[in-house]
Amino acid sequence: MLLALGDSSLANTCVIGLQWGDEGKGKIVDALAARHELVVRYCGGANAGHSVSVGKERFALHLIPSGILSEKVLCVIGTGVALDLEVLLQEIEGLKARGVKVQDNLKISDRAHLVLPYHKLEDELAEQNSAGSEKLGTTKRGIGPCYADRASRRWGIRLGEVYHQVSFRQKLTSIVQQKNQIFQALYGAEGLDAGKIFASVEQMARQVRPHVVDTTTLLNEAAEQGRSILFEGAQGCLLDLDHGTYPYVTSSNCSTAGIAAGTGVPFRTIDQIIGVLKAYCTRVGAGPFPSELHDSTADFLRERGHEYGTTTGRPRRCGWFDAVAARYTCRINGVDSLAIMLLDVLSGLRKINIVTAYLYKGEKLESFPSDAEVLSQVEPIFETLPGWTEQIEQCRNICELPKNAQGYVSRIEQLLGRPAKIVSVGQDRQATIYV
Repeated sequence: MLLALGDSSLANTCVIGLQWGDEGKGKIVDALAARHELVVRYCGGANAGHSVSVGKERFALHLIPSGILSEKVLCVIGTGVALDLEVLLQEIEGLKARGVKVQDNLKISDRAHLVLPYHKLEDELAEQNSAGSEKLGTTKRGIGPCYADRASRRWGIRLGEVYHQVSFRQKLTSIVQQKNQIFQALYGAEGLDAGKIFASVEQMARQVRPHVVDTTTLLNEAAEQGRSILFEGAQGCLLDLDHGTYPYVTSSNCSTAGIAAGTGVPFRTIDQIIGVLKAYCTRVGAGPFPSELHDSTADFLRERGHEYGTTTGRPRRCGWFDAVAARYTCRINGVDSLAIMLLDVLSGLRKINIVTAYLYKGEKLESFPSDAEVLSQVEPIFETLPGWTEQIEQCRNICELPKNAQGYVSRIEQLLGRPAKIVSVGQDRQATIYV
């Protein structure tokens, strides 16, 4: 049963990205945070970049949940997050310097795996030494190598282990020795100093110690007490390790499939799933992108939408809205309602295309291919809708939108089979229509 967004509480809600990330999840989490008691990040790492605009101030958050800007909300970094202590501390200090409280309102899982200097070096060396199609377009933040070490069970280090100094030093020294051998053998690269890494990590871990708890117990107790929880996804479902455009994906389950693993909270506790998508499509890095544009319209979308990576600053690839891909992600995430973002970016376009199917070697495809090689060869089949020239940033009711903008939103709803409950018409918190 769909819950009304006007309710004072939305019970337990998940905000999930339905495209290749950068959909505007940060704004939606920020908007809904005050109606919840806890906001939880459950996947990804500092490769994520959630932007929130409050008046003339813009906040870029990478690890800390977007709910940190709402008073009385407890923010939790869950078990599934790849934790970079250096980035985390920079983020905490940056928020404090701007008057944002970061004290007992932030809790960090002692089970979260640490991103360490050798992960970043490994990420960079692997990408530098990959040729052509082998390049993944990684952010080089060490996220993939961190998750790989976690899966290996030999080299992963969890935050809680750092507080046992003797065993932590021994384990770290052994890992760095083996990593250095690999770096030298594969890349001819100089090794890292285990002692320096130990001293740095130990010092940073001491600084975050007041925030570190068993978040699995914390979250389950909160759920059992009936406290409302908002689960904040990172990246987008088309970058999901298992369900995205593999191998051009991230290294975690950033779909709803990752919630239980990344928090320890049973999936059945979630009451509503809100799927966030742009009114067009973007992608960063390598990988198939059927609706990608290479003309002046792509430049128009990039500049109007400020389509440059929050984390890397890289220009994003831009294209038309892809209903085939979005229908697929709505289905596998169990999406109840939609949040359509950046509708204002399309103002000024006289014609707007939507991908409704693909053509592959003469065959019409209406479902999303599982094979990235097939996806890279499909031709999009477009439906063209009339655009609008009016600026819509001041609209606060769906009826205030130009008729063609209303028609565009309605057509997305029809193609995806889900209602749009939120429509964003600008960066600011207030530039939001609740349907």
